[in-house]
Amino acid sequence: MPAPSHTPGPARTPTPRTPTPRAPAPNARRGGILVRLLVTLAVAVLALVATMAWHTWRLGRAQEAVTPRAGVAVDAQAAAQRLSLAVQQATLADAEDTHAAAFQALHRHLASSFPTVHARLQRTEVGRHALLFTWPGSDPSAKPVALMAHQDVVPVAPGTESQWTAPPFGGQIKDGFVWGRGAWDDKAGLMAILEAVESLLKAGFQPRQTVYLVFGADEEVGGADGAARIAAQFKAQGVRLGLVLDEGLLITHGMVPGVSKPVALVGLAEKGYVTVKLTAKGAGGHSSMPPPRSAIGILGEAVARVEAHPMPTHFGGLPRATFEAVAPEADGAMRWVLSNLWLTSPLVERQLEKLPAGNAMLRSTGVATVFRAGERDNVLPGVAQASVNFRLLPGDRSADVLAHVRRVLADLPVTAEVGKEFNEPSPVSPREGQGLQWVSRALRELQPGVVVAPGLLVGGTDSRHFTEVADEVLRFAPIHVTSPDMPRFHGSNERISVANHVEMIQFYERLLRLASSPP
Repeated sequence: MPAPSHTPGPARTPTPRTPTPRAPAPNARRGGILVRLLVTLAVAVLALVATMAWHTWRLGRAQEAVTPRAGVAVDAQAAAQRLSLAVQQATLADAEDTHAAAFQALHRHLASSFPTVHARLQRTEVGRHALLFTWPGSDPSAKPVALMAHQDVVPVAPGTESQWTAPPFGGQIKDGFVWGRGAWDDKAGLMAILEAVESLLKAGFQPRQTVYLVFGADEEVGGADGAARIAAQFKAQGVRLGLVLDEGLLITHGMVPGVSKPVALVGLAEKGYVTVKLTAKGAGGHSSMPPPRSAIGILGEAVARVEAHPMPTHFGGLPRATFEAVAPEADGAMRWVLSNLWLTSPLVERQLEKLPAGNAMLRSTGVATVFRAGERDNVLPGVAQASVNFRLLPGDRSADVLAHVRRVLADLPVTAEVGKEFNEPSPVSPREGQGLQWVSRALRELQPGVVVAPGLLVGGTDSRHFTEVADEVLRFAPIHVTSPDMPRFHGSNERISVANHVEMIQFYERLLRLASSPP
């Protein structure tokens, strides 16, 4: 059988083969991702730096531009001598009024030192020894102002007398200082206010608004007999004050981080005060057969736990306002840090928390101050009690503190109650208040290198009694201090320089003139 025929078809052109793309090497792929990440990171860093630079530049200078001026002429030595004689009166306040003679002697000294004040102003004695002077203004529609100071002083701690360079109540003038208890707190303020008013009266000055001089005599023990009574009188009479200026914060040197200039901190508020009483009960009996846990042991653990679990921090309000105000005056890198608190506040807060003064700015602090338990070495006490004193940050209340303590001690057989005496934190005066502007302007006209910033007073003053009858309450005394000076406050070797006392007189004189300027 013949083989089948085969007709060849057209020749086929081979189809070119497309090469399969090769995947990048792993190292090259990672290198590309890294480059993109680095570029993104660099852009983010540049954007962050630019934002921080803009914030730093935007702040500019926060201090009002003022024309420097000389203060009123003051006979420095005569003023220092009058302060010295005031310091020599041991005006200690106590429930029994055992130092009444010292207060009476001080009042006689004031009358002889400031005859024009006593002749022209209405003088009223309130309570035991508090003084209220009234200087009527020319404009009945203008809200009055009140300048405050206190006459009483704290006692000298027993056993520390030998630590004084000069006798505590000697009022010695040496080395350019007036030495003694009260030279700083607060007879310098008392005498400076009266010196300024005496000078203004002799110059024929008439205030536009009524001026009250409020001089309590028991501020160091709460002020109930003096300032509180005067504030109650104002409330009953319908007196509404535009400004109250009392002692408080100071002109600090080298105490605000990163700021080399002196910083005058003006207190717009003060912390509250409450003591929480802790009580633990246990089985009494002989110490030779103790129970598993004693009342003292339980209470000791409670106190340690409360101190180890503080109230939360709040880096806002006045603490933040303080640093925002000084940021434009800060030096070097600190200016960047303080000008960008939107970013750096956690860092600033952590650093402040490490310092006692900084920590007190940030939270309601609590510390054990009294511990009572036991009478004999071989007897178990059935009850142990401790007092934990809290200073309340504006925004916290005594009820918040008590709730916090009870949470911390929830699993311990300890009761916690608020003590009988407590003060809630004061309201915060406005940062743009007229009174703060007067204080800032008077200070910077007389001392142009000083930076003025709002602050929070962690202690207490008589001014807290006036918050219900005043639009603006400020706590500030133009006293220059450094860190080594702080132990002198309520401590040994209290003093004030003669030059600083002159500056105080000039400040109050200028402040009263500014307050009486046309609105």
